[in-house]
Order: sequence, then structure tokens, then C-alpha cells
Amino acid sequence: MKNGSIMNKQERIETVFLYGVFICYVLFLFKLLFLSRISLLDLLNSQRTLDRSINLIPFNSIKEYIFSNSATIKNFAFANVVGNIVIFIPLGTYLSLFKKNKRVITNLLFILIVSLFFEIIQGLLGIGASDIDDIILNCLGGLVGILGYKFLLFILRDGKKVRTAITILSAIGLPVLLYLLFVVRLRL
Repeated sequence: MKNGSIMNKQERIETVFLYGVFICYVLFLFKLLFLSRISLLDLLNSQRTLDRSINLIPFNSIKEYIFSNSATIKNFAFANVVGNIVIFIPLGTYLSLFKKNKRVITNLLFILIVSLFFEIIQGLLGIGASDIDDIILNCLGGLVGILGYKFLLFILRDGKKVRTAITILSAIGLPVLLYLLFVVRLRL
């Protein structure tokens, strides 16, 4: 019985840690997507001019990146495409870990809604560009996270081992996340 209560305590600590890292990740997403181009004070300033850029044509931005002759645009394109994929991988992983419904399509739909929310808010507030390609790339990143979780489950064959593996990866990534969240002034 004593061993069972120790595991319960360890599982609770692990759960609190994972939710804490997830909250830091969500805060990082908000900082990156909303506050990397302007400060919070500028965002709330009623005199701020709004420059809106909206693309509703799928793959239009990506096509422009691919066919551009400019090295600067190609570098930006690579960072934009890879960045939009990478920043949503943890969301797919954590959704798969936290939610009881582990269906890929359900989690992917949630990621689509979250990404759509971010793009709509960016468009309404005139922060950066609202782009359907960003939504597609965000969903691709979320799918990579979901499939990564499924792959770990296939390899490790045990949900508790997968949870432990994600906890270890989260512990490794947490210092980087905190550094990006509190120290680095992100510029996009």
C-alpha cells in the first residue's frame, strides 16, 4: 500500500509539472504570436495604426517563397514555414497526452480551431499577417506532435512510459522555453 501511495504522489507531481510546462508553452505562443512584433503597450494604444495583411488563398505564400529569387525572402520563408510547423508540435503532443479522447481527427480539429483563433486575432489587431498557409502549417505541426505521441505509444507500448518520456522531454525543454519566454525579446 505504501508503494501505491508513493506512485500516486509521483504521478501527481508529474501531472502538475506537465501542466506547468504546458501553461508556459501557451504563454510562449501568445508572446510569439501577439507580442513579438509590438509591445503590450502598443497593442493597447488606441492611436496605433493597423497594417493588416490577409491571405485566404491556400499555398499562395508558400508558392511565393518557393519561386522567389531573393535570398532574404528564401531565408524568411524557411524560418516562417519551419517555425509555423515546429511551434505547434508540442500542442499536438500535449493534447494527445492530456485528453481522454486520443483520436487524431478530434485533436487535429482542436488544433485547427486554435490556429484559426490566432490568425483571426492577428488580423483583427493588425499584428503581422493572417495567412491560411500559417493555419495549414500549424495543423501540420500539430499532426506531427499527435503522430509523435502515437509513435512513442507504439514503441513503448505503455501509456505511463510515454507520459514519463514526455515528462523528461518537457524537463529538457523547460529551461529553453523559460529563456524564450522571459529573457529573449522575440522579433519576427
